[in-house]
Amino acid sequence: MKIVVLDDWSHGFRTLSCYARLKDHEVVVYHDTEKDPAKLAARINGAEGLILTQERTVFPRELIERLTTVKIVAQTGSHRHHIDFAACTEKGIIVASPNRVGVGVSTAELTWALILASLRHIPQEVEELKRGVWQTTMGTGLRGLTLGIYGLGGIGSLVAQVGKAFQMKVTCWGREASRAKIVAAGYEMPESREAFFSTADIVSLHIFANEQTRGIITAADLALMKPTSLFVNTSRARLVEPGALEVALKQGRPGRAAVDVFEEEPVLNGDHPLLKMPNVICTPHLGYAVTSTFEGMYGAAIDSLLGYAAGKPVNVLNPEVLGSRQR
Repeated sequence: MKIVVLDDWSHGFRTLSCYARLKDHEVVVYHDTEKDPAKLAARINGAEGLILTQERTVFPRELIERLTTVKIVAQTGSHRHHIDFAACTEKGIIVASPNRVGVGVSTAELTWALILASLRHIPQEVEELKRGVWQTTMGTGLRGLTLGIYGLGGIGSLVAQVGKAFQMKVTCWGREASRAKIVAAGYEMPESREAFFSTADIVSLHIFANEQTRGIITAADLALMKPTSLFVNTSRARLVEPGALEVALKQGRPGRAAVDVFEEEPVLNGDHPLLKMPNVICTPHLGYAVTSTFEGMYGAAIDSLLGYAAGKPVNVLNPEVLGSRQR
């Protein structure tokens, strides 16, 4: 079976141990992102199996209808919104991915890396030291600050636990139904959304991105934050109202931001307004980009492909396509 792997930005796929399991198959790996449907279809056609890396490539009807050979798409990661399931099913294409996805420990780790880098001015101090200048700033310590966690799920809980270890006050915001869970975990849920944003020294965003949560962080929310505060987003850029963060930072509330995610990825040639702002630290969506995470994600995708090749499809998200094949 010929297999195409899309969007291996870090050239890591062939270095993973799970790659060896495809030794009996032809594998073609692309390291850049192609957004034009016709050109993308040309890359894919000829392959029977396809691996999508996270949400890096959108898989809409316009593309699917151009495909002539693909029989199975193995999705990595927990997001599904970028795939047109109806079009895949009509075309007889299996979409496969495990329903259970592990907690993003690596994303929690990166969240703290960004917080510490921002509050201690690490990127700036590294560059100044290279220029021959010694110690140019005074950082901000964590003890006694208020850490606001928006979304106390798996990743948010990990970030909160570290904040507690640093002797910070941890507050959380979410749906009212989450209040009991937040209190049981030993944290505080402020009486209002306004109080959550206005009292936090750091707001870290950890909610799942879908149509219901798109733009859930508004310009009004950000305007409530302190001039000394830090806004951190290692979840998804579309959770924030478009353009609101850039405007808020220029107006001084919050005073700083650290982001790992962008509206359109990849961001190339430094072409994003946040990259030009001195009060922002940006990283290229590194939250999940560690070897162990990729071993798990790609390993599960390979499970799906090998199951299909053996005539026993697993992790199928559109099982109706199997029935249509049997008729």
